[in-house]
Amino acid sequence: MNPNTLFEKLWSRHAVTDTEDGQTLLYIDLHLINEVTSPQAFDGLRSHGLTPWRAASVLATADHNVPTKDRHKGISDDIARRQVETLERNCAQFNLTLFDMGDQRQGILHVIGPEQGFTLPGMSIVCGDSHTTTHGAFAALAFGIGTSEIEHVLATQCLSMKKLKTMRVSVDGKLNQHVASKDVALALIAGIGTAGATGFAIEFAGSAVEAMTMEARMTLCNLAIEAGARCAMVAFDDTTCAYLRSKPMAPTGRAWEAAERYWRTLHSDAGAIFDVHIELDAEAILPHVTWGTSPEMVLDLEGRVPFPDEEADPVKRQGIERALEYMGLLPGTAIRDIYLDKVFIGSCTNSRIEDLRLAAAIVEGKTIARNIKQALVVPGSGLIKQQAESEGLDAIFIRAGFEWRDAGCSMCLGMNEDRLQAGERCASTSNRNFEGRQGPGGRTHLVSPAMAAAAAIAGHFTHVQEV
Repeated sequence: MNPNTLFEKLWSRHAVTDTEDGQTLLYIDLHLINEVTSPQAFDGLRSHGLTPWRAASVLATADHNVPTKDRHKGISDDIARRQVETLERNCAQFNLTLFDMGDQRQGILHVIGPEQGFTLPGMSIVCGDSHTTTHGAFAALAFGIGTSEIEHVLATQCLSMKKLKTMRVSVDGKLNQHVASKDVALALIAGIGTAGATGFAIEFAGSAVEAMTMEARMTLCNLAIEAGARCAMVAFDDTTCAYLRSKPMAPTGRAWEAAERYWRTLHSDAGAIFDVHIELDAEAILPHVTWGTSPEMVLDLEGRVPFPDEEADPVKRQGIERALEYMGLLPGTAIRDIYLDKVFIGSCTNSRIEDLRLAAAIVEGKTIARNIKQALVVPGSGLIKQQAESEGLDAIFIRAGFEWRDAGCSMCLGMNEDRLQAGERCASTSNRNFEGRQGPGGRTHLVSPAMAAAAAIAGHFTHVQEV
């Protein structure tokens, strides 16, 4: 047998048949559903007199629109409330698993899937959300889909898709202190751009990736979509195994033993050929901060905002000029001289217990800077919130001047009350920084939890050691 990449193994295991138009019909193991992208799909089922092919494969929760403050008062926005109520009705009608707002397990789909053990190695996983790439950290084939595809998967348990090319991103060496997997992802995007991995499945590998926790690997895969990749993955290993053993939905007993034997095969074979191979030196990666309106507009902490005149490509030059105008920055401004109005720690990228522990350790015994109008900490799930409170992390944040909230997507995309006002500048642990992402006119700088915590204390971007 020829050596295969991890992607090729996952693809062939889920391939039902190849079609005449060059596509492959894939079987889908796990379907994650939220309140924003699913209503039309359920309407489609009803209009065609269909029911979900395998209801047990669906996990649903409301995460985009849910309030993170005073949740007991309900949802004040009419549209948001209708979307959440519609999800509840659809799940009840079709007997689908739903973690509603009153359930302690409710949270962001890309957090609760792994947390509960719904996400398992070897699976094919889809969701109407592009950051489904997160689940690939478990050696799974995971990617976002559109509304019509949601209906198709609900009705048939299958999805037609063109096979992707493969890209191996090897990160070797040891990451420096306070450099996170978020910085690794941003360094990759800085190098290849937001379209550099379009049409590819990325496999992250190398000694630095092998040394990462599962939570760090999830962050890495989460951001692969920002490089254009359709999916991303990390090989199964002892770290994956240890993380899954305690999860409620993970197999047990003999089923675990059988599953683990298969999971141990989920890696690229020696000699497997990738279409593209990129190498990163872990020790050369510094903390990163985005300065513009795209994740590829990013520099390390020692950088300066670029001068448009130095860009030869007229299209790129125009893009830099527009970004600088929107962001209210002057060419040549040092990243460390960018002062902030708000700080947001949360999102499917960085809202897990590891992220909160790291941020809390940095702000403990300190107070946020006077120029910081608001600093939010939004756990990724109710269970993470509960765990953080049992460790006293909430008290640390509150004493420092942060607001401690309930689980949800929150200010990542500003679909609830948590959003930026026009002109406000935010250090955010989320994943996107395009114009208006966190609120109309809001200015977003993507950073790691450590960098966000340090910026909250200093009032501007700075090295963690300096606070």
